Amino acid sequence: MFVVGNTLNHVYIQPRSYKPSFKWMAKNSSSSDVAIEKWKRDGVYIDKRGKLRTFHHKKLSRKRCGSLRGQGWKYGSGFVDGVFPVLSPIAQQILDFLQQEVDADRVWGSLDNLSPSHSTWDDLINVAVQLRLNKKWDPIVLLCEWILQRSSFQLDVMCFNLLIDAYGQKSLYKKVESTYLELLEARCVPTEDTYALLVKAYCTAGLKQKAEAVFAEMRKYGLSPSATVYNAYIDGLMKGGNSQKAIEVFQRMKRDGCQLNTETYTLMINLYGKASKSYMALKLFDEMRSQKCKPNICTYTALVNAFAREGLCEKAEEIFEQLQEAGHEPDVYAYNALMEAYSRAGYPYGAAEVFSLMQHMGCEPDRASFNIMVDAYGRAGLYEDAESVFEEMKKLGITPTMKSHMLLLSAYSRVGNIAKCENIVNQIQESGLQPDTFVLNSMLNLYGKLGQFKNMEKVLVAMEKGPYEADISTYNILINVYGRAGYFNRMEELFQSLPAKNLTPDVVTWTSRLGAYSRKKLYQRCLEIFEEMIDAGCYPDGGTAKVLLSACSSEDQIEQVTTVIRTMHKDMKTVLPI
Repeated sequence: MFVVGNTLNHVYIQPRSYKPSFKWMAKNSSSSDVAIEKWKRDGVYIDKRGKLRTFHHKKLSRKRCGSLRGQGWKYGSGFVDGVFPVLSPIAQQILDFLQQEVDADRVWGSLDNLSPSHSTWDDLINVAVQLRLNKKWDPIVLLCEWILQRSSFQLDVMCFNLLIDAYGQKSLYKKVESTYLELLEARCVPTEDTYALLVKAYCTAGLKQKAEAVFAEMRKYGLSPSATVYNAYIDGLMKGGNSQKAIEVFQRMKRDGCQLNTETYTLMINLYGKASKSYMALKLFDEMRSQKCKPNICTYTALVNAFAREGLCEKAEEIFEQLQEAGHEPDVYAYNALMEAYSRAGYPYGAAEVFSLMQHMGCEPDRASFNIMVDAYGRAGLYEDAESVFEEMKKLGITPTMKSHMLLLSAYSRVGNIAKCENIVNQIQESGLQPDTFVLNSMLNLYGKLGQFKNMEKVLVAMEKGPYEADISTYNILINVYGRAGYFNRMEELFQSLPAKNLTPDVVTWTSRLGAYSRKKLYQRCLEIFEEMIDAGCYPDGGTAKVLLSACSSEDQIEQVTTVIRTMHKDMKTVLPI
């Protein structure tokens, strides 16, 4: 049972991200640190520079059933109208209880004891938002279903939105649909966030047609899809790995005359950055500024990341400087992006300088920062330095993740240190983590490079028997290793086994197979495999063309291959983003 009667404090901020374990502290004019929850309700918020400001509390209208009722909720941020709640003692009790208790009857029985007051409503919504930040979808469902079905609170669109989001995250699109219908039946007016969350839920469930239907639903009610809804669609498509469709939606958004906002451009810059098309990312950034759409720190960081992925240090530095000139204080994400640029370019000491600079500027490195440094040293063959950073991370109380171990494993794999790699795999298991397919593929690759085929086969057997299934990358490694070693029969046996394992050969599979025969100048056999590849619907890339050309032993053969490749490129339908 809960005891009710505590006032609720709020901190007004413009958040970049939020970590549940972090406790907001503010500095007052006398320089002493004060916990926000100790401040009185009236007059306190933190501006973007981290300084305390005041506000007129009457601007927070306390409508019936709570000050947060009916205000909606900013899609994607996890914050209610930009309000970051500091949980009251009773809200903290509710949060702790919901995170521990899974029995619906017990949860609802305890919630029944709460009084239907303004402060209780605020507490419940703040708890729901906190649970969302923690990605605790089941407790959100229990809480919101209680509010809608059993409590005496007036039904509110915010509560429906939270419930739609939770069901969407759990890929329960039928529940999403029924919740939306309940919202309409309750005569609540859907907000643009409601539609955005519907689109997001359908994308999460892989139902693009239903996501498209949301736009038709909006038009049925005379609503033009806003940037918020389009952004949700683009984001959902990107997360589902459908970048081409995301580009098409972006172009449609422009054709429909929808006003592009900062989030739209940031999403698309991220999309092109991840596709290693930094030139397109920069083109969008310039277009954004020409349209008087102001980039935020996330936009600048996305562009730095775009250049970082291609190891373009100078361009990354240039954008980083523009970020500062625009009045933004670089955060850990921006510094990490710049470090990544040096790492990818093969300049580990440049990354180390940025790592030192961020600390000097009072920006605390996170786990990703240490991972980037491990990778930077590992890429350069400085495995001892990589391990030093790895150990330093542990000393600071930052628990290495599977990725951290993988980066260290890759560092020692590059220098062929099998004993150390095997030791790292053992460390992974001892730390409570289970080696995944990527780890085992790395060991396969290492054994293959060193010609230890027996150990390689042992790993393959373990993968086929164990909990982690071999993927197409596993067989690409095996086909490449056996092909390079001249074991054509084993290579072909592995290739022919793919359909039975429900695996489809990709361009790397076909090219690795072609490469084996190309090294022996078996031109005719290469042409046969190339035809099989085309018939299978796999389009060759630049690597395939090089392998085919290397199989040629006469001018006529080179001319024949060149003609085939040129003809294919001419006939290939390409979609060039505008």
